[in-house]
Amino acid sequence: MHVDLPEKRYYGIGEVAKAFGVNTSLIRFWEKEFDVLQPKKNAKGNRKFTPQDIKNLQLIYHLVKERGFTLEGAKTHLKEEKQKTLSNFEVIQKLQKVKAELLKIKEQL
Repeated sequence: MHVDLPEKRYYGIGEVAKAFGVNTSLIRFWEKEFDVLQPKKNAKGNRKFTPQDIKNLQLIYHLVKERGFTLEGAKTHLKEEKQKTLSNFEVIQKLQKVKAELLKIKEQL
């Protein structure tokens, strides 16, 4: 899944939820469930996600929504094989970008 967010230091929870196509409640729930998500909170309690949090959310989204892992399965998978999962996920993202570019070129022909 390609997330379309502008380059910023911090993203609001609404921006993140809209980019992933999910509800904000799901993002808050994943924040409680997964230790790798640590958004900053301001005095009001608003969550601000860093680009690293966005990458972690993409990985969690990939495992849970695209590959069909349960939450417990995704947690254990991240703890045991995080490096292997990250490298596989990065390869998948690069291939999806190449596919999108090729489809764009095909449409132009």
